[in-house]
Amino acid sequence: MNGEIMKRPTRAGRFRTAAALGMVATFALGACSGGGGDNPLQDTEGAGTPAPEGTVVVGSANFPENVLLGEIYAQALEAKGVNVEKKLNIGSREVIYKSVSGGELTVLPEYNGALLAYLDDTSTADTTETVNAELNEKLPEELTLLDSAAAEDKDSLVVHKETADRYNLRTIADLEPVAGELILGGPPEFKTRRQGSVGLKEVYGIEFREFRSLDTAGPVTINALKAGDIDVANLFTTDPAVATDEFVVLDDPENLFSAQNVTPLVYEPALTDTIRDTLNAVSAELDTPMLLDMMQQVVTAKEDPDKVAAEWLRTAGL
Repeated sequence: MNGEIMKRPTRAGRFRTAAALGMVATFALGACSGGGGDNPLQDTEGAGTPAPEGTVVVGSANFPENVLLGEIYAQALEAKGVNVEKKLNIGSREVIYKSVSGGELTVLPEYNGALLAYLDDTSTADTTETVNAELNEKLPEELTLLDSAAAEDKDSLVVHKETADRYNLRTIADLEPVAGELILGGPPEFKTRRQGSVGLKEVYGIEFREFRSLDTAGPVTINALKAGDIDVANLFTTDPAVATDEFVVLDDPENLFSAQNVTPLVYEPALTDTIRDTLNAVSAELDTPMLLDMMQQVVTAKEDPDKVAAEWLRTAGL
């Protein structure tokens, strides 16, 4: 197949430099941190000292939805009189997991399936119940899971509607005959994760012509897909761009991307009844449509995550 025919007519050309990408991603994600100021965990390997006694440190990964969830957890705890410090927009799971397991972070909004894949890349658990059961067996004693929310945000492969129509793409499996001519874009870690390029090859037999390291389901990846600089993108199913742009989420018939329920991960030595009850109450109220609505406010309407979180907590009675 001739690689040129894969390009949409609107293809705007490749990115100028990797440095330019990094600058855009840093600005976009930094603006959604919700905390402001320098982050002492940024650009570290997650090493540090445990949080001060009596202080709950709420962290988050470096993408807008996780920052929003961090705000929700932090403000819910503050409403119960807990002394909270926020360290949001830190980095990838590879960084923040070390911070919470060492006690530098007390509470972290996690996605149960992705966390299990990080701890055991051979696991085939795919439901909320089986994923959480395996997680409870594999987590070290210093970490504990609280209740999972119904809210779920899965990794997905997304193509432009024009690409889907041209190649009759409806599922990930449909990519197999054409993937060799396509460029996949996503965060750097997607290239090495089983719930990523490794699993796409193992489960679906798919190997793309090229993998391009971009941001974590953020504006750089979305704009690259819009412009035709990549053909397939790793985005999250609650990303407002999926609904507002002409994007198509490809079905995952083999369940490569397992259950991804929003779940609080807590440093066990710092866990109290107040933390447990408060975060479990948040999980009991949070569902996927609510999360998508809040993400539309943050990403599309450019509302501040802390304000969106406060309004949701108010309407939920939390």
